[in-house]
Amino acid sequence: MINFKQITLSDKKEIDAALAGNTYRACDFSFANLYTWNARFKTMYAIEHRTIFLRFQDIDGQLYYMMPIGKMPLKNAFDLIMQDAVENKTPFQMKCITTSMWEYIQAEMPGKFRYLPDKNNYEYIYTSEKLIKLSGKKLQSKRNHINRFKADNPDWVYFPLTSRADLDECSRMLDEWEEVSISKVDFSKRYDYIATKMMLEQFEELQLQGGAIRVNGQIVAFTIGEPLTEDTFVVHVEKAFGEINGAYTIINQQFIEHTASEFTYINREEDMGIENLRKAKMSYYPDILLEEGILIPMK
Repeated sequence: MINFKQITLSDKKEIDAALAGNTYRACDFSFANLYTWNARFKTMYAIEHRTIFLRFQDIDGQLYYMMPIGKMPLKNAFDLIMQDAVENKTPFQMKCITTSMWEYIQAEMPGKFRYLPDKNNYEYIYTSEKLIKLSGKKLQSKRNHINRFKADNPDWVYFPLTSRADLDECSRMLDEWEEVSISKVDFSKRYDYIATKMMLEQFEELQLQGGAIRVNGQIVAFTIGEPLTEDTFVVHVEKAFGEINGAYTIINQQFIEHTASEFTYINREEDMGIENLRKAKMSYYPDILLEEGILIPMK
């Protein structure tokens, strides 16, 4: 029996320790994501035999499990969560399963499960060098956007988010961004707003890193991220006023250059099935499209 409990901020130290050896580049294995998206996913966790188990409820109301991470033999870990599904009278199913996880599961338990691609949860990973330099013909338009931004806003300045005053200003900008976005009629984006607000309000406690762009004394773009694995940095949030040409492009480039240049890879997370977001992330030509899928037992 697994004793799952709701994730709270006070669980950060324990969950971080449990995920310390994680090598998967999936953004799901980040305490900040697990905690701040709880309004949508109601994620619960348990740690048994130095292994972390995660269970959540998706927007469809169904219960899903995530890949167990830790020292327990995989088959034993699966036995525990499959029994938990029985006790909860719910079909056993897993989400956020990358292809490397699937290969590991297949090797340990061949023929036991089916794997269904989940395109809306594919994650976009780029080399930090690509996002900083924006070299080559394919990314010419990105360089043009930045040049246009600098020409239009000669007094622009980038700065790291280190003070409560700046974080509060970002929070006010987020409220303004929310007012002019479609998020009030798009529930998935409303959850994004809630998660972003929590990251700003509990920035220090979550040990996040961030940066912002100020023009004419006003913050017009900000971003938040953190280290994910030894070689990968994850960008959780990017917000900019869309009417300011190049604002999104320059905050992306400046943040990686100043904060994450020592990491080989940058995970910019999934597109949530939002077509405009998918186009924007694909326009940077990801070096790795981290495929994820749903795992269900073979009948």
